[in-house]
Amino acid sequence: MAALCRGAPWRRGWVPVLGFSRRGSKAVTRHWKAMHLQRQKLMAVTEYLPPRPAVPPRCLPRPEAPEEDNGYARLLRRQVEEVFRENRMVAVCHCNSMPGEDMVMMRHYLRKHNIEVKFVMNEIIRPFLAQSKYRNLLPLFVARNILLVSREAKAKEMLRVLKGVPQVNLLGACIDDTILSRRGVESFAKLPSLEAARGQASGALALLPSQTSSLLQRGPALLAALLDQHLQQLRDRDTGTPPEPALSPGAP
Repeated sequence: MAALCRGAPWRRGWVPVLGFSRRGSKAVTRHWKAMHLQRQKLMAVTEYLPPRPAVPPRCLPRPEAPEEDNGYARLLRRQVEEVFRENRMVAVCHCNSMPGEDMVMMRHYLRKHNIEVKFVMNEIIRPFLAQSKYRNLLPLFVARNILLVSREAKAKEMLRVLKGVPQVNLLGACIDDTILSRRGVESFAKLPSLEAARGQASGALALLPSQTSSLLQRGPALLAALLDQHLQQLRDRDTGTPPEPALSPGAP
């Protein structure tokens, strides 16, 4: 016992300030516990069910990735805009498969009447038409189409050439900023030329003044004829000769 008490003086009778003692562990209440049956039923009844879409998502078209507009596409779109701005007649035709020689001959006959053939892709012209005043032409650009353009409204010559090319079908046209169907283009081609229309208009305008002049001169001429007849009757009465029969008001 004395050996145990030996050592440094400050160790003798030392009592620790803090005492470490192990206490009993507390009950853990956070363990998983099964939900009561009635609560499970209540949660199942009140669970939110989103409405089903009218069309299943797998049946919807996939969103296309936006394509970057390159410089070549902008150049072609600018050329299409110039075609519609600088030409009075732009005809849309559906072009079926045909030999190259027939296409060359058709372009040759059209070029005689100053009508050019333009090949335009639908991917280029459809965005332009959707943002312009020619949007009603959009339904025509579905398959392979060509444009027949001219600085003058030569619908009659165009129809005459297309009549001999059954592979090219006229769908519609835009003439003087007016959209026409195939029947409308045919009716437009039957109209007289501008010179003939001007001649007819000038003739109609000249006819009215001539009729007005004849109507204005008819009254004085009839009055003068009646006065001459009256003077002749007075002279015959003075001389004793029988008078001549009087003129009817409708006689010339």
